[in-house]
Amino acid sequence: MEETVTLEKKSFWFADWSFPIIVGLLSAGVFAGTHMYVEYGVGAFNEVAIVAMLKAGLDGGSYGAAAAFGASFLFARILEGSLVGILDIGGAILTGVGIGIPAILLSMGIKAPIENFVLALITGMIAGLLIGGIIIAIRKFTINQSNSTFGADIMMGAGNASGRFLGPLIVLSAAGASIPIGIGSTIGALIFYVWKKPIAGGAILGAMVFGAIFPMEIK
Repeated sequence: MEETVTLEKKSFWFADWSFPIIVGLLSAGVFAGTHMYVEYGVGAFNEVAIVAMLKAGLDGGSYGAAAAFGASFLFARILEGSLVGILDIGGAILTGVGIGIPAILLSMGIKAPIENFVLALITGMIAGLLIGGIIIAIRKFTINQSNSTFGADIMMGAGNASGRFLGPLIVLSAAGASIPIGIGSTIGALIFYVWKKPIAGGAILGAMVFGAIFPMEIK
């Protein structure tokens, strides 16, 4: 039994190092899709309304809306993926990598990664590797410090519509990590609830603050 568990931990699908690679491959494809859209008008991986933000920037030269919207989604999903263990492909990769990062680059006058197909693949791959690496790093230094879990704890595919139901799951995950982190997550969720904001954000921030003040001991 112990040999089976050890082999699973060492296999590609159960290893921590494989997660950034998978995210990188997905991001490379999505970023290349944005390149196809910019150059040929088809190929973007996202909802019509979100792609319209990028289209407005391409037509008018102002990428602020697309950059801010995509970057905010990417940042939120990285935090969510780190604590909950679910990376929302729609928010993090399709919107963040597919719309946010290209809009930021275009707003800075950097067009080569979007106009060149090979550079688009490379840029998307690098972005995905960074996203996956950050999520694994944050997770290891917070909720996974006990070393009781491994790469299979992170999965991809939670849709934006399911995000509203993740608040209680975040609080439970934080409480399972340690009592102080659980208390911080509960306080954060309560503050955001009173503030009439999604409690998932408050639960994540509260857990991170209390996790920094009361760090877990590595066993």
